[in-house]
Amino acid sequence: MASSIARLVRRPVATLFMVRSYQHVRTFIPHIVPVLPKGVKPNGDVVQRLQRDSPYRVLFRSFASDNGDVVDAVVPFMGESITDGTLATILKKPGDRVEADEPIAQIETDKVTIDVTSPEAGVIEKLIAKEGDTVMPGTKVAVISKSAAGASEVSTQEKPKEAPKPSTPSAEKKQVEKQQPKAEAAPPKEKPHTPTPTPKATATEPVLPPKERERRVPMTRLRRRIATRLKDSQNTFAMLTTFNEVDMTNLMKLRSEYKDAFLEKHGVKLGLMSGFIKAAVSGLQDQPIINAVIDGDDIIYREYVDISIAVGTPKGLVVPVLRNADKMNFAQIEKEISTLAKKASDGTISIDEMAGGSFTISNGGVYGSLLSTPIINPPQSAILGMHSIVQRPMVVGKEILPRPMMYIALTYDHRLIDGREAVFFLRRIKDVVEDPRRLLLDL
Repeated sequence: MASSIARLVRRPVATLFMVRSYQHVRTFIPHIVPVLPKGVKPNGDVVQRLQRDSPYRVLFRSFASDNGDVVDAVVPFMGESITDGTLATILKKPGDRVEADEPIAQIETDKVTIDVTSPEAGVIEKLIAKEGDTVMPGTKVAVISKSAAGASEVSTQEKPKEAPKPSTPSAEKKQVEKQQPKAEAAPPKEKPHTPTPTPKATATEPVLPPKERERRVPMTRLRRRIATRLKDSQNTFAMLTTFNEVDMTNLMKLRSEYKDAFLEKHGVKLGLMSGFIKAAVSGLQDQPIINAVIDGDDIIYREYVDISIAVGTPKGLVVPVLRNADKMNFAQIEKEISTLAKKASDGTISIDEMAGGSFTISNGGVYGSLLSTPIINPPQSAILGMHSIVQRPMVVGKEILPRPMMYIALTYDHRLIDGREAVFFLRRIKDVVEDPRRLLLDL
């Protein structure tokens, strides 16, 4: 038994595999003790007694620390599809007191912003990474001292600068002599300066503003990801947009009449978005090709309705997903929209909450957009664009009356969806929004 263990110890790769592969490493360590020098305990002392270049220092590093008072703040797991990120902001500096799970830094990825939190309460001893670094899960960001002694250590490192020694008269004299120019060195004669003629700008050369008035900043990861996805969408899909207009009178009247009772019962405000989501669900069920997608030479028909809601944030556009929207009522839709919108604004939305989606709704009307042609969010096949509500004169019966009107747009992949299905889909949206009673009667 002892000889086999000795052979195993002489094989660092095999030992490393066993220690990293099994959770019961603590039960394995005592078997190695007879091979180690006398007086070495099976704990952190093992690492101290091993040579600096020994592979066993790497082996034990994940399980023991040279100093039990110090912990490391590392980059957390960021999702299966995210391998690295950019250290965008460092929220703390050395000497700052932090509590457990308090954010220390923020990692910006292609999709979301993730916090690096402190594993223990203590004082930041030093920062390992700096802003702008590309980091991966497990990368060490900061070293934290769990005791308040860390603060005193940081303060003692900043020693006061020594006061300059008073200069002697002889030193001052030498300094003055150095500053005086020598008489022998005559200044060189300056040649007469002839101004160079400026080239005349031709008609084909545009006059550009000076470079001093420009400012260059690197694109964030989220903005680069958005740019790539939108350009890929433009290059992949045969996009076409069709339009219609909706009279918002009845939906706005329904909201006005029941908003107080709705808030009192469900604890959330009744908005217009829930009405459009219910209309979109009805339209997708009426025209299932809008909810489908091309995959190679096949068409995948989705038997579920996951609606993505485009939300603009200060850092960029994110698209959280409303799961199983076809099984939700108005209150559930409003609650989920409120929760996802708050997470998106705070930057706490997770990758799972943005993954998937079979259809997207973008409401540019909240910014005052009157009309637009939205771009498809891959791998979907269509996107609905909502716009601002404007009072316009409309013919109602035989009268001209002011009506709150909204333009709606549907951009779709013409490779899969014909104009007939696209127009029928928008007509269904129009019918349901203009007369919400259709939802009750399934008409």
